[in-house]
Amino acid sequence: MLLRILIFALIIGAIWLGVRRIWRDWQKQFQAEEKEVRQRDLQERQRPDVITLERDKDGTFRPPDDRRR
Repeated sequence: MLLRILIFALIIGAIWLGVRRIWRDWQKQFQAEEKEVRQRDLQERQRPDVITLERDKDGTFRPPDDRRR
């Protein structure tokens, strides 16, 4: 009986460690991708042909009015 409990504990421990490792690997991959996307977005904002849209009173996003500048 004790041997059976020990075997179950080892199997559950191995599964837990495997799941933790997979979870951490995925998190690192997602964080790396998010960093790349953020850097790309920041670089694109610097381009002269990119327009920053502002929310109007009716909730629609429109280019900023040049008269207000």
